[in-house]
Amino acid sequence: MKNLKEKILELKKQKNAVILAHYYQEADIQEVADYVGDSLGLSQEAAKADADIILFAGVHFMAETAKILNPNKKVILPDLKAGCSLADSCPPDLFGAFALKHADHMVVTYVNCSAEIKAMSDIVCTSSNAVKIVESIPEEVPILFAPDKNLGKYIMEKTGRKMLLWDGSCVVHEAFSLDKLIALHKKHPDAEIIAHPESETHILKTANYIGSTAGMIDYVKKSSKAKFIIATEAGILYKMQQEVPGKTLIPAPSNEDNTCACSECAYMKMNTLQKVYDCLVSESPEIIVPETIREKALLPIERMLELSK
Repeated sequence: MKNLKEKILELKKQKNAVILAHYYQEADIQEVADYVGDSLGLSQEAAKADADIILFAGVHFMAETAKILNPNKKVILPDLKAGCSLADSCPPDLFGAFALKHADHMVVTYVNCSAEIKAMSDIVCTSSNAVKIVESIPEEVPILFAPDKNLGKYIMEKTGRKMLLWDGSCVVHEAFSLDKLIALHKKHPDAEIIAHPESETHILKTANYIGSTAGMIDYVKKSSKAKFIIATEAGILYKMQQEVPGKTLIPAPSNEDNTCACSECAYMKMNTLQKVYDCLVSESPEIIVPETIREKALLPIERMLELSK
């Protein structure tokens, strides 16, 4: 009997499909993926995907981005309910009214938002390139940044640019407990704290390094230190540990007393290996982006990809 992973690998070949997976996906899914990465890497891979079908093992806005970049390819997502609390915190009707009130502002949006929000944007960014993109905008141009206020505050601190921030956030990155983090660091005083810029300011102030998921992996690889406390979604630990087998990685504690005592994205974990298989078999659920929205959303994504070369 072939196991599920073998069946998925066979189906991929038969259907000329490619699997793109985010670092926060469960380990089994990462193992069958053609590419595992952060939002920027996944956007770049989606843009050059040479396949008839793109199966996106991530959340809805990521699959939408792949569809925006690949209108003639079938883009499928294992679970349509795999959403994003950050994207949900920026409803298109409310954001549209807000942007209209500040029509003189250049709209910079973090990739963690819906296709409708991207369609209202001048340029999109990821946590990997947000600072670079904001710095590329002339100083006299006012900026409206959405949806993540924590990432926005971090960019403001790094660039010295004042920006108008939309009041959105990610529940996973806001779930880290400062008290528990300090207590954990006391137990491991030799550990460096590394954090994702979607975390709250008080968490970022404790960090030795702040960066995107790909940036964090790169930092741990290059660092001479042997122990790290990781303040981002715990799914990153699987790939990170593969890259640094000899180092100790400890997930930062969340406020909740959950089974892993770390921060996990329930949306990311909605995708399972079985759902990946079923999705490949049925070639559904399929992601559809209306052409009028797709065309408008494509421009700010292309501007980002051009600046990220």
